[in-house]
Amino acid sequence: MKQRAILSWKQLCILSCLLLSFAGLTVFLFQYHRDEKTFERISSQLFAEELADNTLNMHYTLAYPADFGIYDYEPSLPCYSADGRQESQDASRELLLSLEKLEAGELSPANRRAYALLLRSLKNTWELNRFPYYGEPLAPSSGMQSQLPILLAEYTFRTRRDVEDYLALLDQTDEYLLSLLTYEQEKAEAGLLLPAESLDRVKRQCDTILTREELDAGQHFLQTTFVERLLPLIQNGSLTQEEALAYRAQNDRLLKTVTLPAYEALADGLFLLEDETIPLCGLAARPNGREYYRCLLISETGSYREIDEIEQLLLNRFYDEYNAIRALYRDHPKLRDPAVYDAIADFPISGTEAMLADLQGRMAQDFPQLPAADGAGQTDVSASDAAAFPSATIKAVSPSLEEYSAPAFYLTAPMDDTDNNVIYINQKNLPDGLELYTTLAHEGYPGHLYQTVYHNRTFLRRQENPARELLWYGGYTEGWALYVEFCAFDYAAAVYTEQGNSEGALLTQLEQHNRSLQLCLYCLLDLMIHYENISYEQVGNILRNVGITEDTSIRSVYTYLVEEPCNYLKYYLGYLEVLELKKEAAGLWGDGYSDLRFHTFYLDSGPADFTTLREWLAQA
Repeated sequence: MKQRAILSWKQLCILSCLLLSFAGLTVFLFQYHRDEKTFERISSQLFAEELADNTLNMHYTLAYPADFGIYDYEPSLPCYSADGRQESQDASRELLLSLEKLEAGELSPANRRAYALLLRSLKNTWELNRFPYYGEPLAPSSGMQSQLPILLAEYTFRTRRDVEDYLALLDQTDEYLLSLLTYEQEKAEAGLLLPAESLDRVKRQCDTILTREELDAGQHFLQTTFVERLLPLIQNGSLTQEEALAYRAQNDRLLKTVTLPAYEALADGLFLLEDETIPLCGLAARPNGREYYRCLLISETGSYREIDEIEQLLLNRFYDEYNAIRALYRDHPKLRDPAVYDAIADFPISGTEAMLADLQGRMAQDFPQLPAADGAGQTDVSASDAAAFPSATIKAVSPSLEEYSAPAFYLTAPMDDTDNNVIYINQKNLPDGLELYTTLAHEGYPGHLYQTVYHNRTFLRRQENPARELLWYGGYTEGWALYVEFCAFDYAAAVYTEQGNSEGALLTQLEQHNRSLQLCLYCLLDLMIHYENISYEQVGNILRNVGITEDTSIRSVYTYLVEEPCNYLKYYLGYLEVLELKKEAAGLWGDGYSDLRFHTFYLDSGPADFTTLREWLAQA
């Protein structure tokens, strides 16, 4: 017979304490795992649903959706409707409430970062949605009427499914453009329609972007690029010649019977909405416009600074640039001689490939190496090893889009296919020499292309929360691109110096300060137009005082600033925020600071608002 062990009172107390501690630990671990799993479930579901509902966005985010758990989806364009907007707003509110119930401290470090970004972004989006008719999807300079054809033309065909998805999207362009017209009609009823001159410019774009003559001749870029994109599938055996011909016929039919009539209907609808009595004015002149502008500023730039602080930051920079220009003229009187400008007429490096190679070599010391495409280790960023960099194809903007496109732009590569990248150059304002060199830095290396590839490969290697890919931070991306563009001016000055052209180096510095001064001025005007409600006449007086005296130039600057609020700020305030963050890093790290370390921190952090970046910097 076994003797039963009898515990003493002291032993019982110790055991009880241990059991209580274990119970507390169990509750803690349960809470930790519960919130962790809940957040991962919510964010993964959000990621999958958002992309599945917008095939165009999904295709530019993921090359192979099935690898991310997205198998079944119907190809769709995100058509606008008032009911749909309300449903989206309600869903956002529910999501926000669900997230607020979670304890951020119970999440893993990576998820805690994703949670903070998602929560902050949702709150600002919620604020923006209080102004449903202030947005402008058909802005004359950046609206979907001109963006959609480019996105369709660069829709990569990797599989047969991609071709069929593309054709399904093309078949919905009538519904999509009609929904944008519906939105404009609702804006008109709300008293927030664009002025007649702006609508007329959009109408003229619709008339010229897609024409019957080009389609009948088979020469429109949506026809020629379609054939080009089918070729790899024919070559690898995914499609037969007969299947490719059938798809080509379907593309031509849809362009002529769906997309072309859709553009014609949009143009006609906008013509009927034109109202000559609507003035060209800033947001501050409209009801609640200043409140909307404040929310838009946060959304576009990622800066949560108060307007007064932003204005002071800009003014300080304006005077710094102005004084730098004065100092250059004072110390180098020869810069006042127009003949000296011949020194930068011929940039020592010609051709996009040679310029990109030079940029890659000069950036190597101060910028982190690109992760390998498979996420294993790093690839060497030396100019002598061109294979270390993903390919960059330089394409010309189609002539029918030149008038409405930016001077240059980079099309973001999917995060699981970073080996092929496209930079568009607008031949109408063809940059050359120094301008082309700095443009390629902005769009390519160490700009958008490099930043995108670095982020995507790092994201996959770390298995970051996919919900972060849904969040957009214009100030983070464009601020970086402008920052490295100014770095490229320093590289260019070094190129001239190496060639023994000291005057070229000086003029490059002058051009750098002039560009910064101009962008800074436009940002100040943006604030004054949309927040302080200054008039066209006041803008004209300011521009004349800085040497812009042509009435057409003044009108052009004013019109762009009115139609594209916060666009210059997205670039230049983003750039200043990068500089402020860099200054904080130098103060925090002391002797441990280097540009390489700061650039690595910025890129490793990934897209974020600047308040969050400063919080992370303090923990770095």
